[in-house]
Amino acid sequence: MTEHRAEPLDITPRDSPAAGSPPPGGEPSVLLEISDLAVGFATMHGEVRAVENASLRLRAGRTLAIVGESGSGKSTTAMAAIGLLPANGRVTAGSIKFDGEELVGMPESRMRAIRGRQIGLVPQDPMSNLNPVTKIGQQVAETLLAHGMATSRNVDAKVVATLEAAGLPDARERAKQYPHEFSGGMRQRALIAIGLACRPRLLIADEPTSALDVTVQQTILDQIGRMTDELGTSVLLITHDLGLAAERASDLVVMHRGKVVEAGPARQLLEDPQHPYTRSLVGAAPSVAAVRLRPGAYAGDSAARAAAAAEAVAENLDPAVATGNIVEIRDLNKVYKRRGSKEDFYAAKDVSLDIPRGSTVAIVGESGSGKTTTARMLLKLIEPTSGTMVFDGMDVATLSKAQLRDFRQRVQPVFQDPYSSLNPMFTIGRIVEEPLTTYKRGNARERAARVRELMDQVSLPHSMLRRYPAELSGGQRQRVAIARALALKPELIVCDEPVSALDVLVQAQILHLLGDLQAELGLSYLFISHDLAVVRLISDYVCVMKEGELVEAASSEEIFTNPRHPYTRRLLASIPGNELEIDPDAA
Repeated sequence: MTEHRAEPLDITPRDSPAAGSPPPGGEPSVLLEISDLAVGFATMHGEVRAVENASLRLRAGRTLAIVGESGSGKSTTAMAAIGLLPANGRVTAGSIKFDGEELVGMPESRMRAIRGRQIGLVPQDPMSNLNPVTKIGQQVAETLLAHGMATSRNVDAKVVATLEAAGLPDARERAKQYPHEFSGGMRQRALIAIGLACRPRLLIADEPTSALDVTVQQTILDQIGRMTDELGTSVLLITHDLGLAAERASDLVVMHRGKVVEAGPARQLLEDPQHPYTRSLVGAAPSVAAVRLRPGAYAGDSAARAAAAAEAVAENLDPAVATGNIVEIRDLNKVYKRRGSKEDFYAAKDVSLDIPRGSTVAIVGESGSGKTTTARMLLKLIEPTSGTMVFDGMDVATLSKAQLRDFRQRVQPVFQDPYSSLNPMFTIGRIVEEPLTTYKRGNARERAARVRELMDQVSLPHSMLRRYPAELSGGQRQRVAIARALALKPELIVCDEPVSALDVLVQAQILHLLGDLQAELGLSYLFISHDLAVVRLISDYVCVMKEGELVEAASSEEIFTNPRHPYTRRLLASIPGNELEIDPDAA
């Protein structure tokens, strides 16, 4: 394994389910070839070089993954290949060839003919890439019709088939819904359906499953794998999940600060990384290493709380007195009316759970299982249909206006989507300071000092305070959202997929930060996640939800070492990269 090379890296085929089989007569042809690529962005402070001398080759029918932390240039490289750089970005040097045809400098009319039909794209952010006022089925139909993949007579049937192929249940009914009626994972699947609709020769998948639970992730990637095998479609996979890259890609390119630092067969590279940066990635990746970390880091506390609760029940005492719960949820229901149906839909059904003070309770499950609905009810963003929620002895449903204002300070959210949760018209400094200003915390100097402290805590430079969200990567935006949530020093933080958009190094920093803050300040967390490896690292207690119901709840150690419910066992079996053998000394 070597560091960055000047010549293009010849990604050769290997025997891999994701890689397909070479055609009779020899080696597959090179479909995408990037040579000495340089990309710059014009800013008010001058040009910023985002990619420098990047080279790679992707052969027909193969899957190549590019990994690296936020800002490493992996997404920029992919967007340059499809001619979708932002207005202030441009290719300053190098070559990008698709099937031998030069893309750099290609007329936009020709590029439009290639996009969608020959090169498909699955972008990272579902909310900003789906039209909020157009039904999902119409958006899929637009793609099919625009590229001649359907006619007005058969387009409805092809829309349903396309959504089903992307793993959406009840596709015919879902096609009639709008993006806001979908969960985050369902919106991502709709984007995947659009990207695959024209059966392109090359699919650029930019974090295609970052919002998906592991079982649906497996469904989607299996579908992409089938396309690779059956149609010879090549996949350029951008991901921060090293386990996923090892499982699904034949080969891997590691980027750091705009440069390719290491490349080679995926499993070989991850099991025996040579470059120091690659070793740091592998060492920080929970999706790869979590099952090999010391299990049950918080199991002692969880076991003690469970024992105390059991003893209290046996003595007919209130478990809250024995365990010191900050939150108690009992028989919580959220019912919606289905459009065009007489049957009600239970987004949450008879959910009961406790959050002991100073602990982390995680809720895991597939998209649409009710995880986020439960969290939003606790935050009083939506009202429950029935049931009770008690926070620090107060019934959340009966809070006065003054009590609600106090509740908002003591309970803070970190949302899943860093793109839509930040005001695009505010600077980062103003975004982080906003809670302090709203609740009149300190004077201007004290607030400025607190903002700088928060930026340090989430590993962002103070120079970013003058920037706007559009100038930050997805991971950087999520760190800003976390800083804002910490501003008021809350007692409970409701984290809805808080690290799903982060690369593994920053993910590890944030998880350690949350742990340090919990130990220092006695914070409690409700942690919503589809990433079971992350959940294992941070949680004391795990609740598993399926179709709105709580099917299993136990200490983290018990869930991961002795799962009882078949659904829980299926979730654990779906974690990508579980079978990798990582050498701790090498990583």
